Amino acid sequence: MTAPRSKSPQPTLSTPRHPPKERPGPVGGKRDRNRRERTKALCQAALELFLELGIRSVTIDQIAKKAQFAKGNFYRYFKNKSELVESIFRPVNDGFDLTFKSSLESMAKVKGADELIGIYQQLGMGLFQIISAHPKIVLLYLQESRAPATGANKALGQIAKSIKDHSLELTRVAHSHGLLRAMNANLSTLTVIGATESLLYDLLKGEDIGNPVEVLNDLVSMILHGLLKPQ
Repeated sequence: MTAPRSKSPQPTLSTPRHPPKERPGPVGGKRDRNRRERTKALCQAALELFLELGIRSVTIDQIAKKAQFAKGNFYRYFKNKSELVESIFRPVNDGFDLTFKSSLESMAKVKGADELIGIYQQLGMGLFQIISAHPKIVLLYLQESRAPATGANKALGQIAKSIKDHSLELTRVAHSHGLLRAMNANLSTLTVIGATESLLYDLLKGEDIGNPVEVLNDLVSMILHGLLKPQ
């Protein structure tokens, strides 16, 4: 079975929650465009440094310098480094959240194993589209997600919790329809997340794992045929 095409929205880089105090002008105007361009420049500079040095090690001084900003100008766009990290990850976090919620809505109506496999394939394709749109952000998440979720890393802990909670809910709903073997839902969910993230990390680091879409379908098939309740 091939994965159906997902229509998941593709989020874009978000603006900070504490925009510059000066009036940005009308949406789409010159001042608004300048604000968005400068915000994007800071996020891109920070992302490159985070990938190289780790989130905790990078200072605001380094981010401002790489973006060719005066340090004081940083605070016109972000309150602190934590807010910058949150802004970088928000498109991925929001996209994942919408994609999982769409799959949960479909799961509520599932009637058989074939439909269940199709839902998980659609989920995988939706997540893959978001990953393809933001590969460096997802790579940073995979590199940093095991670190303590405190300070500037708090946003990553929230994403990890959201992925786990949504995945666990999908598993529980599938169990409620009598489609999965009787086994510990936490164990199966965490095992699938761990295997998927390990494979994804290799892919984003440039390892040759084969055609990503075919690998995705094979992974879904392998996992579900191990978890599906015998008919």
